[in-house]
Amino acid sequence: MARIKGAMMTRKRRKSTLKAAKGYWGAKSKHFKMAKEAVMKSGQYAFVGRKLKKRDFRRLWIARISAQARVNGLNYSTLMHGLKLAGIELNRKMLAEIAVSDKDAFAALAEQAKAAL
Repeated sequence: MARIKGAMMTRKRRKSTLKAAKGYWGAKSKHFKMAKEAVMKSGQYAFVGRKLKKRDFRRLWIARISAQARVNGLNYSTLMHGLKLAGIELNRKMLAEIAVSDKDAFAALAEQAKAAL
């Protein structure tokens, strides 16, 4: 059986790794070994970052809802409980958007939540 040499695939793999490391500081963008480590590490950071992004946005939405709820005489947890009892199923993203852009509509939601309690 003929011997198969892997030069083409090796070159392709190295080329793609160096392309992914383009713009990295110093030798990390030029030397394959360093580029490979940097690309793997950046992939880990990206994976964690995608999870943190969801967490950060949820914290932002809750802070916005809480601030507007306090203006209407409720705290966050009481407002959310009241909305659940009233049968209003709005997610936190939409509630936060209403709290920022349309304060009158949010006040109406808060009144419905108070009435349901």
